[in-house]
Order: sequence, then structure tokens, then C-alpha cells
Amino acid sequence: MTHFRIREAAALVGVSNDTVRRWVTDGHLESSTDASGRQVVSGRSLAARAIALAPSVDDDAVVRRSARNRFTGIVTAIEISGLIAQVELQCGPNRVVSLMTSEAAVDLNLEVGSRATAVVKATMVIIETEQR
Repeated sequence: MTHFRIREAAALVGVSNDTVRRWVTDGHLESSTDASGRQVVSGRSLAARAIALAPSVDDDAVVRRSARNRFTGIVTAIEISGLIAQVELQCGPNRVVSLMTSEAAVDLNLEVGSRATAVVKATMVIIETEQR
């Protein structure tokens, strides 16, 4: 089974080390010690906690959509060049970059510092993992 040190677990779900330790104390995460004697949490319990804390999809939306991958964050950069605009968002620890028409960027009133949501519908998603 996969285990993560407190620091790694905190980085994966975007919380502080103290929050992960509190979750262990409160029984929300399974923990043990690794070969070095450091406290680790199980990957399975961390995944369950992440799902439980994830914000639900906006059920009040007027429009129904098939895309389930939504990343809400803050616009950190906008570069408009001719007909194309490149918009960067920082969504928690994730950087999302979108290419769109300049007209769309203007119509959305995008500016650095504004809140935006990237909705992703991909036919191919590549998953990477570390070699063990």
C-alpha cells in the first residue's frame, strides 16, 4: 500500500502539515511509521479524505455539462497577440493554461487577479507516476 509522509500528504491535498496531523489525531487518516520511524499516512485514506473535502459541482447551474473537470482559481497572466489570447490560472497548486480567441478573453472581462474556472473535457489524459 502507498504511504506518504506528513509533508507529502499536505502538499498533495493543499493543506498545512498541522492540518494533516490533526486529521490523523481526529481519526480521519490512517497512520503508521515508516522504516525511518517517521509518521506516514495511507494513500487510500488520504484519497478518501480528498474526495470528502472536494467541492461539489455547482448544482444550481442553469446549464448542464458533460465536462466534470473544473478548476477554479485566480488569473495570473493574460497575453493577447493578434487573434489569440493565452490565459494562465493558478488553481491551488495547479497551473492551468488556456488558449482562446482574443475576442473571448475580452468578452469574459478577464484580467490578472480575477477569479475564473477552467472547464476541461479531454479525449486523452496522460497519467504519470514515479518508478518504484
